[in-house]
Amino acid sequence: MDSQHQHVAFRPSEIAHHYGARVHILCDPLTLTLLARLSAKGVVQPEASRLCTHLYRLLIQTVLAAEFPRRIGSTETRMIDATPLGLWTGETLALDTTTVVVALARAGLLPAQVTYDFLNEVLAPERIRQDHLALGRQTDPTGRVTGAQLGSAKIGGSVDDAILLIPDPMGATGTTVCTALRHYGNAVRGRARKIIAMHLVVTPEYLRAVQALHPEMIVYALRLDRGLSPVDVLATEPGTRWDEERGLDDHHYIVPGAGGLGEVLNNSYV
Repeated sequence: MDSQHQHVAFRPSEIAHHYGARVHILCDPLTLTLLARLSAKGVVQPEASRLCTHLYRLLIQTVLAAEFPRRIGSTETRMIDATPLGLWTGETLALDTTTVVVALARAGLLPAQVTYDFLNEVLAPERIRQDHLALGRQTDPTGRVTGAQLGSAKIGGSVDDAILLIPDPMGATGTTVCTALRHYGNAVRGRARKIIAMHLVVTPEYLRAVQALHPEMIVYALRLDRGLSPVDVLATEPGTRWDEERGLDDHHYIVPGAGGLGEVLNNSYV
């Protein structure tokens, strides 16, 4: 085996921050360009779904390379008929990794399907499963989010030793992800090997909330939005003055954000 392929190093480009080692906020001009376009006023279907699909394919590629187990394998190339040296050996993904994708209605349905489809292209399809949870925001009379209510769930079995992926575009308050994980903890057999949340945008408030309840969860996001923070706080490295950072308005929408992405993706403004 060529030594260059024995231990394949992969380090995604990330911003520096003080939110902890399990938080990965990626820093990539391509994804930021596509995300800015998706967030732009006036972008509707079908462009919204196309952009979201592109972004989640890029995001799951990073998560696979950075977080999934690997093993040394050998593949006979087309040159094997000409020479016994036509054999490539090196470190690749462990194709039999059990993976569960959590589809969260409604903004998470398209991201989950994109993630699920890509995993089936790369890993062994018989080890990939998609679960479905119908969750809705609960708000008070002023419109502030007070929680998330689970309406129904379709779970395909145990999550024991599986990598549990939660592709949810907007990490705003953390109530949706925490409600989903509470259901898995209370009603689903087994203990996941890893729990990874995959977001387009997160807020400092979201990171604080999910770390308080689920410190074991790994977070990947394409962008951190803290646009309502004081100007001097925005000048600091993210997380330096975490208590003063703010990315949610009074109705718990992200600023600058994307303005109700679940509504845009489903063309349903309720």
